[in-house]
Amino acid sequence: MLVKDKLEAVLNVGLRVPSIMLLEVLYRWDVSSFFQKIQRSSLNNNPLFQYKYLALYLHYVGYILSLVLLTLPRQHLVKLYLYVLTALLLFAGHQVSRDYVRSELDSGYEGPLYLEALSMNRFSTALIAQLVVCTLCSCVMQTKRIWLFSAHLLPLVARLCLVPLETIVFINRFAMIFTGLEVIYFLASNLLVPYNLAKTAYRELVQVVEVYGLLALGMSLWNQLVLPVLFMCFWLVLFALQIYTYFSSRDKPTSRERLLFLFLTSIAECCSTPYSLLGLVFTVSFVALGVLTLCKFYLQGYRAFMNDNTMHRGMTEGITLLILAVQTGLIELQVIHRAFLLSIILFIVVASILQSMLEIADPIVLALGASRDKSLWKHFRAVSLCLFLLVFPAYMAYMICQFFHMDFWLLIIISSSILTSLQVLGTLLIYILFMVEEVRKEPVQNMDDVIYYVNGTYRLLEFLVALVVVAYGVSETVFGEWTVMGSTIIFIHSYYNVWLRAQLGWQSFLMRRDAVNKIKSLPTASDLQLEQYNDICAICYQDMKSAVITPCSHFFHAGCLKKWLYVQETCPLCHKQLKSQSQPANATAAPAQDILPANPNPAEAGQGEPVAEENKTMTQNGVPVEESQARSSSSHANPDPESLSPVSEA
Repeated sequence: MLVKDKLEAVLNVGLRVPSIMLLEVLYRWDVSSFFQKIQRSSLNNNPLFQYKYLALYLHYVGYILSLVLLTLPRQHLVKLYLYVLTALLLFAGHQVSRDYVRSELDSGYEGPLYLEALSMNRFSTALIAQLVVCTLCSCVMQTKRIWLFSAHLLPLVARLCLVPLETIVFINRFAMIFTGLEVIYFLASNLLVPYNLAKTAYRELVQVVEVYGLLALGMSLWNQLVLPVLFMCFWLVLFALQIYTYFSSRDKPTSRERLLFLFLTSIAECCSTPYSLLGLVFTVSFVALGVLTLCKFYLQGYRAFMNDNTMHRGMTEGITLLILAVQTGLIELQVIHRAFLLSIILFIVVASILQSMLEIADPIVLALGASRDKSLWKHFRAVSLCLFLLVFPAYMAYMICQFFHMDFWLLIIISSSILTSLQVLGTLLIYILFMVEEVRKEPVQNMDDVIYYVNGTYRLLEFLVALVVVAYGVSETVFGEWTVMGSTIIFIHSYYNVWLRAQLGWQSFLMRRDAVNKIKSLPTASDLQLEQYNDICAICYQDMKSAVITPCSHFFHAGCLKKWLYVQETCPLCHKQLKSQSQPANATAAPAQDILPANPNPAEAGQGEPVAEENKTMTQNGVPVEESQARSSSSHANPDPESLSPVSEA
């Protein structure tokens, strides 16, 4: 059943490719220039070519037939191709019969066949060919009435009966006429089939639109016709034909530079119409999807397919190519100009693919560096991919500078590749810091600040590049040619890449500044307080050699609490609001007894009554707390705020 479904899917795509090829040919065919050539040739007197408007109507009828073939259901499409195949087989049978009659006329022999070897060979060859044609027609049409397709056997039967050669010629014509009448009868009997199909399709379309709407109808046709795969197959066939045509007309081998130029010109030839341009767009999308899938598989193995990211489906690269092609008027240029412009567009598309690869690799590499995974193979794959993303964009920028003259627009184009290399460099630097921290077995001081500065640097560079692009686009719009498409792209680019980035960057800066001010306003715990607290940081679960004290009397590492305040402005334990304190500078040296009960005498801990040595307790606001509970209070996820107050050991 699975093989049958795959075969049906292949047929659903493969049988529709010729319809798009026909649309491509009709779009490229210039009827006016065609009739101008006819008028200058000897066919000008032919009545068939004197009705120009009839040919124009046939041109539009060809468009309609192509669209019908494109949207025809698969079952009817298979039947149509079987009918066409049967017609071709009948034509082949007619050709075999005609060639046999001509060869017999040329030989002039009218005697028995078995007396001349050449006549017997010609007869045997023609007979075998006609039997094969009849059998294939019967199988294709799924009928046992093989006599319907055996009219072309009449000249052979007549020759076997020693009928004169002149009579065999008339018999051959009769066989051809009889076959033509059969075809006409078949077409007449099925004349209303297209009308009935169109009527049924119209009724179904109206029902779908009334119930689900136009959007659902479009999505249904998109899925049934598998348009992305269909256009990709159409473009690959077109590209293969272009390459074959070139190499079949060349005798000498081609150099490497010539191969690159051939590749670009072949692609340029295969995107000269809207249909071929859409085919190129979908082909680039599938190529990008394959590269990104391979990247994920290289980093994570088969685990990469468990959590698939819909953002990396290759459609971004395809849409980028389509927008640039429409904006620059790619299909209206000459082939050589189109090839050079296409090289720049493909450079931008490849840069976008590399950026998507970085978006996939960045969290995986950083997570691998932060974790304690000691698998050298995983680290090698992550680092090798990052090194590739570091070197290859810079190499691309260098190569495109060798082919084109450097100007401001080209500098903007290659800046995306340079920024990709800078981002990879930042990712590798953070990864190295994580690995150094892992080797040292202790946290690096101000690690979060270093990471923030590294990320902030290339984010600032991205913002500056986006700002330059907008400024250049605005200047081109004001002082150059204004277009609706260009203005729309500038507006979208300004909003998403400039305004939103500026907002996010400024909000991040304000949050960090507020967090730093809050940390500076909190008192610092003294050595005596840390000794009396004798517990770990409730955020990182590490021992505290230095700490800050919140207004709710909780102890944390200053760096850990600062990271927490980047997210929310509450205490991690009791969730009270932490507001900036306006305390003097000497508040950091507050006496221990103002925050912690520092009485070392266990007898005075509980209202002056002695406590047994084996049943020691600690007091907090007059409430006895077991020592074991006080020691483990900071390790609970949501403990009671009262039980998390610092206490001294009995």
